[in-house]
Amino acid sequence: MKLAMYTLTLAALAALTQPAQAEKCAKSQVAQVQRHHVAAEAEKPKTIVETAAGIEDFSTLVAAVKAGGLVETLSGKGPFTVFAPTNEAFAKLPKGTVEDLLKPENKEKLVAILTYHVVPGNVMAADVVKVKEAKTVQGGKVKVTVKDDEVMIDKAKVLKTDVECSNGVIHVIDSVLLPK
Repeated sequence: MKLAMYTLTLAALAALTQPAQAEKCAKSQVAQVQRHHVAAEAEKPKTIVETAAGIEDFSTLVAAVKAGGLVETLSGKGPFTVFAPTNEAFAKLPKGTVEDLLKPENKEKLVAILTYHVVPGNVMAADVVKVKEAKTVQGGKVKVTVKDDEVMIDKAKVLKTDVECSNGVIHVIDSVLLPK
């Protein structure tokens, strides 16, 4: 920011001696500052919801989070650990299940299922493998098992770990977790 102010000051001084050249210089410097600001915004870490929304394979999950009214919560400070089922994971459910869960009258059941995928705190893969179970935001506990470098959360296989977000972490799973 100091560099931008210094540069603009130089442009203003140049305006006193060479007005046409100064205007061109000032416009160039303003454009440079704007590009820097845009680049800084682009590098800003995304929340769990923003990250999931940017990944096509989470479109069903994002639709469910919206229908469940959990966007604000999962965009909040956190930290949260989300075991995120892929679209393929949702497709494994019996036909019509997802559509029924997205109906307003089933919001309570949908929220229970979604919050069963969320563990309070920022639990990275190295930490997940050290526990036998984890208490979810829903109140239930998910079982964690590790065998031959394969991590299972209940009956869901972890496909990808440690997708870091500004308010937590996402671990991608191949099945939808259902509360017991």
